[in-house]
Amino acid sequence: MRKPTPNPKPKPPPPAQKAERLQKVLAAAGLGSRREIESWIAAGRVTLAGRVAKLGDRAAPGEAITVDGRPVALSPSPAGRVLIYHKPEGELVTRSDPQGRPTVFDRLPPGRWIAVGRLDINSAGLLVLTEDGELANQLMHPRYGVEREYAVRVHGTLGAPELERLRRGVELADGRAAFERIEPADPRSRESANRWYRVTIKEGRNREVRRMFEAVGARVSRLLRVRYGSLELPRDLPPGQWRAVANPVKLQKL
Repeated sequence: MRKPTPNPKPKPPPPAQKAERLQKVLAAAGLGSRREIESWIAAGRVTLAGRVAKLGDRAAPGEAITVDGRPVALSPSPAGRVLIYHKPEGELVTRSDPQGRPTVFDRLPPGRWIAVGRLDINSAGLLVLTEDGELANQLMHPRYGVEREYAVRVHGTLGAPELERLRRGVELADGRAAFERIEPADPRSRESANRWYRVTIKEGRNREVRRMFEAVGARVSRLLRVRYGSLELPRDLPPGQWRAVANPVKLQKL
């Protein structure tokens, strides 16, 4: 006599989705970087489940979220599309400007582009943009130590003591800052009123490179970002033009 076949064990239900920090949820939807979204929350621009959100709030699946009164669709953003853009001087890295000045977004293809770091209106060079908020956060967050390299034209003479101070660190209004590397762009060039340097730094505070040179008595007359992590500004990419990066940038490759 055959033994009865035991009933199969029921499959366990799928694990419930956990609530995640609100800024992480909105960044994953491609609305902006985590830092940018945190500033929106602090300014009272975001609501969660019908109330004004605050920093530290977590959003559970299905909870209603609005930004500036508009409902947010929480579909994931496209998988890591990345552009590199050659920003010219005179353009702002902002969505719109009350004074009507040109912005980098005026020239980009349609998309929810997030600028990875900023360049001020008087600076030029490589700007990385992505639709992936989590990727933008990884590239910008200081804990990952992603390098930024700049070509800087300085008005004034920098001697060995000033260069050593910039390597060791100078005090700025928002804390100490130091270059990972600083060297003349062409050590063979003769001393003149203006000289080019190559500098590398691992953070992106507001006007940090300019302020560091000012701290040792020098003035930056031109600033060009030439590298961000493993991405370099192509020599054949004219100012005001963009180029798609074929593969999403991976942090471990930077």
